[in-house]
Amino acid sequence: MTYVFLANGFEEIEALTTVDLLRRADVPVQTVGIGGRRIVGSHRVPVVADIEEHEITPEGLKMVVLPGGLPGATNLERSEAVKNTVKACFESGGYVAAICAAPSILGHMGLLRGKRATVSDGFKGEIPGAEYTGDLVTVDGRIITGKGPMASVNFALQLADLLAEKKTAEELRNLMQCRSIFS
Repeated sequence: MTYVFLANGFEEIEALTTVDLLRRADVPVQTVGIGGRRIVGSHRVPVVADIEEHEITPEGLKMVVLPGGLPGATNLERSEAVKNTVKACFESGGYVAAICAAPSILGHMGLLRGKRATVSDGFKGEIPGAEYTGDLVTVDGRIITGKGPMASVNFALQLADLLAEKKTAEELRNLMQCRSIFS
């Protein structure tokens, strides 16, 4: 299972593009609402999450995705459920992905020390110990970071490359009429 966390003020493009493309690639994905099932994005788009934070089951978790947006990323970081799930996923060998402002959460947790990472320009100082790449998407081991909304499709395609069957991921790139920056 892959969890995409949603907190009020999340960046809609980053979250929903990721959910859409992973589901097209037949990757099991659930959106997790922080503070309830009805979550409102940073541009006032309401979304109903699949589950709430108290329904998380870490068994079989392959990836956790943290979209950015403000105050969405701040609200995610305030959630112990988010931080505990990120830690459990990473410690059990799963992937952790964050985009825009959300890599700052990983930075504050110490997960980016000695890693290459990217983040929205205004948050470069919030990834202590990381080598900032400035790339649209950066993969370092089991940590995937994205720069911002423009990177959403490449970010989601990279996640599909990691989680889906190779043929399915390739078909997805063709279906989307774009090529992953990693192919």
